[in-house]
Amino acid sequence: MKLLVVNPNSTAAMTDKIARSIAPLAAPGTQVSFRNPENTPASIEGHYDEAASVPAMLEIIGEAEAAGNEGTVIACFDDPGIGAAREIASGPVIGICEAAMQAASILATRFSVVTTLPRSVPIIEDLAFRYGMERRCRRVHAADIAVLALEHDPDARMIVRDAIRRAVASDGSDAVILGCAGMADLTEWLSEDVGVPVIDGCLAGLKIVESLVAGGFLTSKAGAYGWPRVKM
Repeated sequence: MKLLVVNPNSTAAMTDKIARSIAPLAAPGTQVSFRNPENTPASIEGHYDEAASVPAMLEIIGEAEAAGNEGTVIACFDDPGIGAAREIASGPVIGICEAAMQAASILATRFSVVTTLPRSVPIIEDLAFRYGMERRCRRVHAADIAVLALEHDPDARMIVRDAIRRAVASDGSDAVILGCAGMADLTEWLSEDVGVPVIDGCLAGLKIVESLVAGGFLTSKAGAYGWPRVKM
């Protein structure tokens, strides 16, 4: 089985961190490729960055599709370009926000999300509504740190930890979702610290896509995810 995890931003260190965190947990026989573009924003922090990242991300997905890729995880919590990605891929494609919320809805009755900057809160709230999770998602919290702080600021992990503790105390949630791919390496430590499941969408996405591919499921081409029409 050949899978792709694509980080839409251009920060290779974040892609490497995601790979170190989840590649060892792939099933035997699963080959996972981790890629990021070189010409997109260094981090995705809002609608502009999201839009600017999509064309190069789609190019990577298209190349992987041509090389026999069977499933894709979009490793950005905004789930950028998810519809377009599903149009150009035959196998399942999932974004890490949807993956994390689906996993949390199975593992817990209510969950909170802890993300990076306050500007991301309304974006994630809208995604929760789109995925039918608005009743289960108690609240989206911002740790108020930049995405790239997770790569170089030694205090970032403690700031995220404190935000999660506050979220659990204030929301009464049974689980917490990490609202940024740059937090992928914190899951086990945080789960032990706060006493509830802390869910990373990168790993959840990998395992969901892996299971769909193993089951032989493909993206439907009968409706909105049909192949892009050729323009004359």
